[in-house]
Amino acid sequence: MDHIQIIKDIQAKKYGQIYTLTGDEPYFIDLISDLIEETVLSKDEQEFNLSVLYGKDVSAAIINDTARRYPMMAPYHVVIVKEAQEVDKIEDLAHYVKKPQPQTILVLNHKYKKIDGRRELGKLLKKNSIYFESKKLYDNQVPAWIQQYVLDKGLKIEAKAAVMLCDFLGTELSKIANEIDKLIITLKTGEKILTPEMVEKNIGISKDFNNFELEDAIARKDIFKANLIVDYFEKNPKNNPINVTLVTLFNFFSNLMVCYYLPDKSDRGIAAAIGIRPFFAKKYQAAMRMYKPGKVLRIVTEIRNCDAMLKGVGNVSATPGELIKELVYKMMH
Repeated sequence: MDHIQIIKDIQAKKYGQIYTLTGDEPYFIDLISDLIEETVLSKDEQEFNLSVLYGKDVSAAIINDTARRYPMMAPYHVVIVKEAQEVDKIEDLAHYVKKPQPQTILVLNHKYKKIDGRRELGKLLKKNSIYFESKKLYDNQVPAWIQQYVLDKGLKIEAKAAVMLCDFLGTELSKIANEIDKLIITLKTGEKILTPEMVEKNIGISKDFNNFELEDAIARKDIFKANLIVDYFEKNPKNNPINVTLVTLFNFFSNLMVCYYLPDKSDRGIAAAIGIRPFFAKKYQAAMRMYKPGKVLRIVTEIRNCDAMLKGVGNVSATPGELIKELVYKMMH
């Protein structure tokens, strides 16, 4: 099941007996687990009927004994196992999964890796529990997730602001959500839109000197602006790590190579093919007018070479700032 449907069911008080929350993205696991912890029982009921266990401190036997307890003056006994990947002899939980206590809601938070589906416990959980695999979002999916997160709060965020957050904060959704919540607090009465200026002022990301603007300048072959940005990056390396810039540029030019061979090169066709919003497709349209496929292939190779040099391969003394300046020069000449 996807996390949206699981959340809707919980909000509608349609509960499963066991929730298996597993995978590499902790944000969605915490979102579901926290919702169960906070809403299934009232505050008074939680005192005797909410058990929060930690995998490092318990064994499967302790979880089994706790989960088989009956609720006291409440409809359910909620048992949440955090860091379930650390549980000693977790496979022994198979006995409970085969025959769970009907009035217990057991939540297994198995973060950062999947439960082994080849073993008995994994097979039973997939069959007998609400099973959710939380996957990391790809870089190009995060801006859309940001926009939806803000929309769910009854607000909007400008596309550029969403990309700025993604570039600066990476793909760690918990960190992004936390920063967005801080931005929302700064909104004045009547304001409904989060802007690049707000991001710049409150989070410290320059609205003019960031990977989004560099990508845009390179796409349009605006040599002057591109050089201004990489010069700024060199002077502010802490806020503009070169490895993030290389990932951004590699993704852009890899997607650009795909665009040349699309039967439908409209904004919608490009957006659908490479998984972006139509708003961002215009940048690819501009780049296709400026760069030929052969040049793009060479650029991708140069990005790979730059990444190798950043890691010390064939690089004696060049700094990250010097490497990115040389890379941008080769891209645009």
